[in-house]
This record gives sequence, C-alpha cells and structure tokens, in this order.
Amino acid sequence: MKLSFQEVVKRFGDHTVIDRISLELDGVHCLALIGPSGGGKSTLLRIVAGLEYPTSGVVALNGREIEYHDEALLRHRRSIGTVFQAFNLFPHLTALRNITLPLEKVHGKSGDEARELAEGTLRRFQLLAHAHKRPAELSGGQRQRVAIARAIAIKPQVILLDEPTSALDPEMTAEVLELIEELKREGRDLLLVTHEMGFARRLADRVALLAEGRIAELGPAEQIFGAPESEVTKGFLRRVLKY
Repeated sequence: MKLSFQEVVKRFGDHTVIDRISLELDGVHCLALIGPSGGGKSTLLRIVAGLEYPTSGVVALNGREIEYHDEALLRHRRSIGTVFQAFNLFPHLTALRNITLPLEKVHGKSGDEARELAEGTLRRFQLLAHAHKRPAELSGGQRQRVAIARAIAIKPQVILLDEPTSALDPEMTAEVLELIEELKREGRDLLLVTHEMGFARRLADRVALLAEGRIAELGPAEQIFGAPESEVTKGFLRRVLKY
C-alpha cells in the first residue's frame, strides 16, 4: 500500500478534527491508527474511504490522488472494502444477499457471478452454513465476519477497518482478530483503527498515534510501543496499558 496525505485538514463548522496531517508511506501492508477518543482516527479513515471530504489538502492512495467529487468518488469507493464497528449489514437480508447485492448493483456482476463469489467467500470464512440467516440470527462475531466477507468479495485494493471489534465480547473479539491477522498474512493491505494495542503491535507494519487531530508519532510498531519518542505517545500508552 502506498498512502500519502499532504496538509490534510477536516473541519466540522468551527471544530477542527484533522489539523494539517502529512505523511508518506510506501510498501506498508498494515497501518494502524491509535490514540485517544476524538483524536481524528475514524475521520481520517473515512476520508481515505471517500465517505468524508477533506476541507483542504491532498490524499493519494497507491499513487492516485483521490478526487472528492461525486463521479470520481463512486469509482474510488468501488475499489475500497470498508468494515465498521456496527457491522452495517442490511438487517432484512440474509448473509448471502448482503454480499451479492453490492456485487450486482455496484460492481455489475450477474446474479450467478455474485452468488459464486459470495458463496466462495462465505465458505472461506466458515460461514456457508449461515448463508441464509439474517443478521439478527447470527452472533456478533459472525456478523462482523460477514461484514469482512462482503468487504473482500469485491477484491478491494485496500481494506479499511474502523474499530472492528469494539462491539464484541472477548471471545468474539479474538475470533475476528484472528481473521484479520489471516488476511494480513495473505498479503492484503489494511488500514486499521483499533483500541486493541496488543493486536496493533503484532499486526501493523506502521503505527500512527493521532491526538487532537495531529499525528503525534509515526513509526514501526515495535518502536512506537517499545521506545516511543513523543510525550503524547508515552502518556497515552501509559494510560491504556496500565491495567
């Protein structure tokens, strides 16, 4: 994954959420965004996803600048797999239909093509037996695995994950984290917002700590967690790792 931010700013009214963020990454398979609540992590991820417009600045993914107008954003979003903390599955559709619907309506696949792709992905995640269940009939871990299956079925250039385990209990959290780790081993590119510090340390090639809309520190996971340089990073890790 090649990712570039140049002086990116995002304001909501008078409130600045992203404050002149700049970074250049190349050859990174997993970037983890960590930091205190309200620091701008999810907003930055949504800007990469094309779900929020930056107020100013330039964002580029894999060498291509993201153009923030409707026609270009439709193309961009089709190349991105996004997984949210609240699953965002259609509650009235089965697990299978939650995957086939975007393949047909957004990506132009025929019904047979979409079904073949969806069933293959569900089988890959040991979910095929649950294909005809609606989200309410699935466990939290199963719902999030369906959401991840939907994200990768489109063969995205990068998968964006926004706190994918925050709504799950510990057992289901472990189930979903193992799946994400497996995707990384397969060579898929991931941009991850997480509060799971041990997971970020083990999985990420690079870690960025965001606080008050700025990158307080960016570096390899072992450096960020083992020998942080920023006082902001030290203070944050001291608090979250205390217990």
